[in-house]
Amino acid sequence: MTSTDSAPTPALVWFRDDLRVRDNPALRAALAHGPTLALYVLDEESPGIRPLGGAARWWLHHALEDLRASLGRLGVPLVLRRGPAGAVVPDVAAKARAGYVAWNRRYGGPERRADTAVKSLLRRAGREAESFQASLLHEPWDVVTQQGTGYKVFTPFWKELSGRDHRHPLPIPRPQREAPETVPAGDDLDAWALLPRDPDWSGPLAEAWTPGEEAGLALLRDFVGPDTADTAVALYPDERDLPDRAGTSRLSPYLRWGHVSPFQVWHAVADRRRAAPEGSAVFASELGWREFAWHTLYHHADLASENLRREFDAYPWWLPHTPRGGAHDAGRGGAHDAGRGGAHGAPPAVVLGDREANRLLDAWRRGRTGFPMVDAGQRELWATGWMHNRVRMVSASLLVKNLGIHWRLGERWFWDTLVDADPASNPFNWQWVAGSGADAAPFFRVFNPRTQQKKFDPHGAYARAWIPELGTDEYPDECVDLGESRAEALEAYRSLSEAQGRGQGRRRA
Repeated sequence: MTSTDSAPTPALVWFRDDLRVRDNPALRAALAHGPTLALYVLDEESPGIRPLGGAARWWLHHALEDLRASLGRLGVPLVLRRGPAGAVVPDVAAKARAGYVAWNRRYGGPERRADTAVKSLLRRAGREAESFQASLLHEPWDVVTQQGTGYKVFTPFWKELSGRDHRHPLPIPRPQREAPETVPAGDDLDAWALLPRDPDWSGPLAEAWTPGEEAGLALLRDFVGPDTADTAVALYPDERDLPDRAGTSRLSPYLRWGHVSPFQVWHAVADRRRAAPEGSAVFASELGWREFAWHTLYHHADLASENLRREFDAYPWWLPHTPRGGAHDAGRGGAHDAGRGGAHGAPPAVVLGDREANRLLDAWRRGRTGFPMVDAGQRELWATGWMHNRVRMVSASLLVKNLGIHWRLGERWFWDTLVDADPASNPFNWQWVAGSGADAAPFFRVFNPRTQQKKFDPHGAYARAWIPELGTDEYPDECVDLGESRAEALEAYRSLSEAQGRGQGRRRA
């Protein structure tokens, strides 16, 4: 779209979970259309949009500072606005006189509805609006079964996806020669109050992480290393399950925020297939699990709130229904749970008579269960906003299968405390452990935290790093009998399966 004197009209690129300038098709498309300005909208008001947890809000603040600097080097101003996207994006486009608006696609149900509404409003106003694929290797509507439905099992999904070609990353755009004449006023980032105050608990997060594109690409380079057999990716199959080692890529928050793209990761790892064939293949499959989670969310938008396998609706997990506060939550608030800051206050809590379940949930959050691998993981999470994946599985299994607490409460806690919590992988992985999700772990697979520690932290290095009082009277006894609680969980599942079978029999009759 051009003006009457053939001068290019301004273009607007709307950033979301793609906070990078490399391999960003929406940014490149906008720059190709004319003088470009960028927009980020903090949308906590559109229906169904999930407010960020506290750790994510801390990351976002620093990520936007990094993005502003990166765009500044390209001559692209960044406008920050808070509010519902359906009102903000058309308003900024109109004030900037933008004839073209571009963004990279999102895949959650509420996000897609918001994007569709924005696109309709822009087009009705005579503006061109275009969206691009940037966050997934392939679109969820393109990778489907022969029946046209989404895959429910990972192996056939991965066979189909990994056999396809994946485009190569796009280079960084050249700086634009001409900035837009009109840049609408935006919000001051500090006014969003994304950073914690009174108290500021973010010091350990800042020590552990540097949000931003360059930091993410540096981690990726360090992980894949040179084309030799002693790199982190080569050692990945042997060291990825050892929480005291630097055996993982730690790329998850950088993928979650779009500082690096899956295309950049895929091709960087693929380039090491000759020197590290096993490591490259294993790590690529982990990228495949991320893809599988997002495809599952696309087909099941209520993944964070409903069991994918609906027969688990009758499983007797403890799920409270009335508000409460908690000692561990003091000073941090919680977006969806007792935690680090957000819009909806404290979590649901115990109904009268459920004090024991409430006590167990609090012990799990605090890292005071008496199981060192679980407790070390929860303390690592609280301090750094991250937990080793092996430990995540063990911790989640203890909560839902031994303590009998609903996976939704664990998912909400991780949402509020993880820097890498995204709307797909977080609920997907919790449902996988709980047995209620796609390609879920069999319910009888209960991760024993004692045997898991003997296998993956045999010398206790990880546990001691996070539990200074380990081995003293200050460390609590085990909060639950593993054998009895496992038997109770399996009996509840057996009863559930039998009831399900009787129900199917009645329906057939």
